[in-house]
Amino acid sequence: MKIDRATKKDQPDIERLLEQVCKVHADIRPDLFIAGNRKYTEEELAEIIADDSRPIFAAHDEDGVLMGYCFTVVEEHKGFNEPPHKTLYIDDLCVDENIRGKHVGKALYDFVKVWAKENGFYNITLHVWEHNEKAKSFYDAMGMKIQLYGMEEVL
Repeated sequence: MKIDRATKKDQPDIERLLEQVCKVHADIRPDLFIAGNRKYTEEELAEIIADDSRPIFAAHDEDGVLMGYCFTVVEEHKGFNEPPHKTLYIDDLCVDENIRGKHVGKALYDFVKVWAKENGFYNITLHVWEHNEKAKSFYDAMGMKIQLYGMEEVL
C-alpha cells in the first residue's frame, strides 16, 4: 500500500467513495443526508485536491487502485483565549466498503498522524455522528479521546 497526497487522477474514485460515506450518514441521519448524493460537486472537489490547506491523503494498492482517503483541514488557532497552535481536522476518512477490515483505515490514520507530527500540529480532531458505532470504535482503537460533545435539538 502507498499513501500520499491525492491528485486529480484520484478524483473519480474519491467521488465514488464520497457516495459510500453519504449512504452511511443517510442510514444514520436520513433527516440530514440523502443517500446517493455526495458532499462536494466535481468543481469543489477539484479545488480541494489542489488546496494545501485542505490536504487529502489517498491510499492505493500495488496496482494504483484507490482503497481509501482521508480529507483533512489545517486549522490555525491564533491564541485569543488559548495558546497559539495548529490543529489538523479530519473532515472525512473512508475505506472502500469492498475492502474494509484490511487495516487500510489504520494505515491512513497512522500516516496522517505522522504527517501532522512532522508538520508541527498540536492535535488531530474530528467529528463522529451519534449512532455511527463503527466509526466511534475505530477512532477509539486509534487512541482518540472525546474532546467535546456537540448537541442539538431538532425542531
